[in-house]
Amino acid sequence: MAKAQELAGDRMVEVAAGYAGGQVLAAGVIDEVRMDVVPVVFGSGKRYFGSVHAQHRLENPDVVIQGHRVLHLRYRVRRATH
Repeated sequence: MAKAQELAGDRMVEVAAGYAGGQVLAAGVIDEVRMDVVPVVFGSGKRYFGSVHAQHRLENPDVVIQGHRVLHLRYRVRRATH
């Protein structure tokens, strides 16, 4: 992630879901999560962020865009306050 941020400079770094997405979420370096929800039900599949071992809370969606048979959502990641 550090190398990606170095290469990006002041631009945004995006990481896909899955194992890599779960790792950066667990590391606490994700500011927001974007999801596209489509009306398809599968009998099985993979977890969105792979195997995440801690709870990560998201804020209410700050962007909700309804498209044709898709819902685009953007959530800020809630930071733990100590």
